[in-house]
Amino acid sequence: MSQNTPNLNNLFQSAQDDGLLSNASMQALNVLDIGAEIQAGLGINVNDVTASEVVLVTIMPDDSGSIRFGGNSQAVRGGHNAVLDALGSTQQQDSILIHTRYLNGFVLYPYCPLSQAVRMDPKNYNPNQGTPLYDQTVVLLGTVLAKAQEFEDNGVPVRTITLIITDGADEHSRRSQAKDVSAIAKDMLRAENHIIAAMGIDDESTNFHKVFQEMGIRDEWILTPGKSEKEIRQAFQVFSQSAVQASQGAGSFSQSSLGGFGG
Repeated sequence: MSQNTPNLNNLFQSAQDDGLLSNASMQALNVLDIGAEIQAGLGINVNDVTASEVVLVTIMPDDSGSIRFGGNSQAVRGGHNAVLDALGSTQQQDSILIHTRYLNGFVLYPYCPLSQAVRMDPKNYNPNQGTPLYDQTVVLLGTVLAKAQEFEDNGVPVRTITLIITDGADEHSRRSQAKDVSAIAKDMLRAENHIIAAMGIDDESTNFHKVFQEMGIRDEWILTPGKSEKEIRQAFQVFSQSAVQASQGAGSFSQSSLGGFGG
């Protein structure tokens, strides 16, 4: 393991020592199973970040086949790119690191400065996979946690805002259940420097509030747009506004985290 590669066991142990991770979360974040997947998202070395405080923005677009069948590929691409644009126009853009990993594990880019983020286009986003929602949310939240802990351990204050996107309930998870996601989410939310949001794109059958609540996501951070391009883009816009607000300082962050999307 190179000097620049953080040791995940040490990071999670450090988080547990700080009282941030319960035993249930530690079990769900079994590094033997998912360590390589988490490492793939960590990206930029903490020592290469000069900002005095950091905001981690993390997005998990759904790349299941039903997005394409529903005619929503472009809406998801455009929504993701609009988040980049919104964050890029803020005065805080130099303190923001962003990471996008698709729902089936493909890392579009690991944590990097906004200027290095990759825009989604038809070449790098062709949704045709399944819906391992629980498995990949554990990996995603593990990545957020590990990166945040890395900064904390280096004395850099960090806040995070994460968006999970799906147009269906879990179908293909092999390792994790909703309760595993919930254990991690609840630990993170208790620390009050994390926001975890979820967007459920209408599939006419899934109760997304129930799905996401079982995953430990607070109701005020759940978006349930209809399946038109306009509604999906509007939902991304709502998330963008919250992400911009979250980047504006610890005071506005705690206010927005309590208020949810309406706050």
